[in-house]
Amino acid sequence: MSRTFRRRTLAALPAALLLALVPGSASAYPNPGTVTGDVVVHDPSMVRTASGQYLLYSTGDGLQLRTSTDRTAFGRSGSAFTTPPVWWRNYSADSDPWAPDISFHGGKYLMYYAVSSFGSNTSAIGLAGSATGQPGSWTDYGTVYTSTASSDYNAIDPSLFVDDDGKWWLSFGSWWTGIKMIRIDPSTGKQDAGDTARRSLASRPTGTRAVEAPTVVKRNGSYYLFASYDTCCAGTSSTYKVRVGRATSVTGPYYDRDGVNMLNNGGTAVLESHGRYIGPGGQSVLADSDGDLLVYHYYDGQDGGTPKLGVNLLNWSSGWPVAY
Repeated sequence: MSRTFRRRTLAALPAALLLALVPGSASAYPNPGTVTGDVVVHDPSMVRTASGQYLLYSTGDGLQLRTSTDRTAFGRSGSAFTTPPVWWRNYSADSDPWAPDISFHGGKYLMYYAVSSFGSNTSAIGLAGSATGQPGSWTDYGTVYTSTASSDYNAIDPSLFVDDDGKWWLSFGSWWTGIKMIRIDPSTGKQDAGDTARRSLASRPTGTRAVEAPTVVKRNGSYYLFASYDTCCAGTSSTYKVRVGRATSVTGPYYDRDGVNMLNNGGTAVLESHGRYIGPGGQSVLADSDGDLLVYHYYDGQDGGTPKLGVNLLNWSSGWPVAY
């Protein structure tokens, strides 16, 4: 069945019937849409340019870039950085950044990213800007926010959200005390000097502390926080999954479908492991011409756990995002 047909069919369903499509078991989760070419990625973030080209940035090699004209066939197109800024060495022994978040605001492309070492919270969020979003065009603006070994949070996995009222917010976080949010000054892309509060959006105070990779969107007057739960980066042993909560304010509180606060282990499942598609996560959301896209990586159980690009459309008819 074509993706277009699936989208039109779901959009036509009444909300009550659509509720029945919310996955109740792993077998109910949709497979990713077809993508071809160079699709071995981790922590993907994608934008569509005014010319219709898709720019897909991901972790590794100075933030790898892949491009596509049709959102199906992707080819490698260099990296954002060929020479690492000197300050990266303070946070990463190999000076290789992670988890880019690309967007277009104020007439230019912005890319937030993380610099750290696996399992450490001596970390930093950096920011770069570009007029074109292409390799070699990025200017690094330095650090936006940092954490140290004594911090109770981890400054990685940044994601920018610009609200309808023009206010900018940056969510971030991994393990420790969970997902955080700070206010951003649109003129600098860095923390607003008039609002230095660090808000908490999601955490797992009991059991594992594994929650990271936040993405905030606003749909139909409500705010939605997507996050990756459990363990990534372990190939076919990865237990990553995408969960979501909803709020009436960008700073929360965010609750899942059952009314559980995301600050207390809450989160409604959007995608989980099923079949060969293991540990989906590291997600971002792109509003495209045919609807919202959930862009993520998964570990391919039929290819030795290689991380690959996953893309699914989202339907909001039930008031909650349903991947299809």
